[in-house]
Amino acid sequence: MLEPFVSPKSVAVIGASNTPGKLGNAVLQNVLQSGFGGAIYPINPKGGKILGLQAYPSVLDTPGPVDLAVIVITAQAIAKVLEACGQKGGRGVVIISAGFREVGSEGLQRERELVRIAGKYGMEIIGPNCLGIIDTFVPINASFAATMPKQGNIAFMSQSGALCTAILDMAAAEGIGFSRFVSMGNKADLNEIDFLEAWADDPNSLVITIYVEGISDGPRFMKVAREVTRKKPVVAVKSGVTSAGSRAVSSHTGTLAGSDRAYDAAFRQTGIIRAHSVQELFDFGTAFALQPLLRSDQIAVVTNAGGPGVMCTDALEELGLHVAQLTEETRKRLREHLPATASVLNPVDVIGDALADRYEVAVDAVAKDPNVGAVVVILTPQFMTEIEKTAEAVVRVSKNSDKPILACFMGAVDVASGIKILNEGGVPNYPVPERAAAALAAMWSYRQWLDQPKDEAVQFDVDRERVRKVLDKIRASGRVNVVEAEAREIMQAYGIPVPESELATTSEEAVAIAERLGYPVVMKIASPDILHKTDIGGVRVNLMSASDVRDAFDLITYRASRYMPNAEIWGCLVQRQAPRGREVILGMSRDPQFGPLMLFGLGGIYVEVLKDVSFRVAPIGRREAMEMMQEIRSYPLLKGTRGEEPADLEAVADTILRLSQLVIDFPEIVEMDVNPLVVFNQGKGALALDIRLVLAA
Repeated sequence: MLEPFVSPKSVAVIGASNTPGKLGNAVLQNVLQSGFGGAIYPINPKGGKILGLQAYPSVLDTPGPVDLAVIVITAQAIAKVLEACGQKGGRGVVIISAGFREVGSEGLQRERELVRIAGKYGMEIIGPNCLGIIDTFVPINASFAATMPKQGNIAFMSQSGALCTAILDMAAAEGIGFSRFVSMGNKADLNEIDFLEAWADDPNSLVITIYVEGISDGPRFMKVAREVTRKKPVVAVKSGVTSAGSRAVSSHTGTLAGSDRAYDAAFRQTGIIRAHSVQELFDFGTAFALQPLLRSDQIAVVTNAGGPGVMCTDALEELGLHVAQLTEETRKRLREHLPATASVLNPVDVIGDALADRYEVAVDAVAKDPNVGAVVVILTPQFMTEIEKTAEAVVRVSKNSDKPILACFMGAVDVASGIKILNEGGVPNYPVPERAAAALAAMWSYRQWLDQPKDEAVQFDVDRERVRKVLDKIRASGRVNVVEAEAREIMQAYGIPVPESELATTSEEAVAIAERLGYPVVMKIASPDILHKTDIGGVRVNLMSASDVRDAFDLITYRASRYMPNAEIWGCLVQRQAPRGREVILGMSRDPQFGPLMLFGLGGIYVEVLKDVSFRVAPIGRREAMEMMQEIRSYPLLKGTRGEEPADLEAVADTILRLSQLVIDFPEIVEMDVNPLVVFNQGKGALALDIRLVLAA
């Protein structure tokens, strides 16, 4: 796949022009100046010569085959031209022209027609409405970018063409090189999933970087990304991090979830390193492309200034890394070569008057220390500092080390020559210690992903047919809200424990049920129209006698009819009151991109106040279920503090996994809350007390 884009033997620029300033002129010039070694065919109805090359009225008139066509003509004329490309036997097309789905329904229809034509001839399309593509190994620059990047090992794809031009300019200033550079535009045909698959085994691309605005097929993206990240790191920055979607949500989960929560969970579950800015995207990408992976999270810092060294250690600790404890052998070697005023602890302070030889000894010593997983070398430009020689020394040590070494030459003008040497020598430089620390944290995160075994979804023996009957009955009644009695049946079918309860239609029935269940009991309004029972006083707890039950039944049904006079009232659910335990919430809201987004957090009324929650995209495995619990800030309350017994976390994980299976088996469930799930002490299990489900309209 993507063969015509990575190894074309010939290129046609359709819309080529002699007029400076026109896209057809810029694209053809870029193809010529990139050093492309194959045949180049300018296509223009007037024929003649364009930029010294023979032009042809149509691709059908070219003397040889056309592997790759780059189209820069008006949107209305492209369908006819695309037909000609198909007839010529072309396989790859880059449509730079705009005027498609981004301009409305008419443009969308034009775009769909292009996809239909491409499918008819077995062609692949990048675009439309894109900057184009660049490949530094072919080499070819089939874009209207002003800059051809230098050759490197970072593959980059982006939905934004304008961002691409800015990134190319930034990369040129910072010496960042690329292998592949693709502007995807509207993604009418090829998208980020296709490029992930294609670049997974590309020997010229050591890291894949992505700027993404939206993903249309989340499940497929996750499936492919899981496989690709086992082969090489993928770093992504996602724009549009605010909550998206106009569908009204009524559950706690739906309120707390948003598109960014889903992307965060999807990236975490597939091993994608998430960057939060374009700066981070290339800070991380450069480290992955130029340096080996960390083997441990123990970091050594070498500096000629105490302040930046402390800044670096603070940043490392805040990001979950650790300052390495140097061995006595390493400290002895440092003492032998450093002045008495130097610090041989970590961070190693070589003092402000350090020349290049002192730096080289210190960096080499800590890099060889078995306790050290990576090294950060900090340099501040002082009067006697040998900037260029120190950079050369760092490069020498790096080339002979199997550990990542990152530089932090702080400043701009004075250190510029040293940074150039570092870049050319394959040592990433970061202007401040915090950025170097963040790059190491990204590398450590990826190392942990590689080291952990795959987490397969668990399949339980459940009663799907029982659930299907319940849902069909609800559908037949024209409802989307599942009342608690129905929800309880669904939970039981999937092996999720619920308290004993029965539906009472009169106060006397309620008393009889309470007598059978045993006091104390809880009573809740039963209505398909009342979603949040507590909001209307529809729940009473700790009912200890028959008179309590009669009074509660009358009060609950009265309040329901008063506050919601049009609601259908079935009666009250009488439930055995559960013993005290710790309350958590489990939930699901169906994300438009990725599907069922599972939630875990502290339950009861605290979920909306604290918003201390974690998310995963279903289906999930047991390790991910445990990680969901460990991620929330209040996890110590579940684990047990100050002599308190731990909660039954295995029972919680089991419930999460069963709910994950439920929402995969029944995609019509669009929202769900189990709030609270009461968790008892270790080995004592858990009970789902209050359950809400909403079906798709």
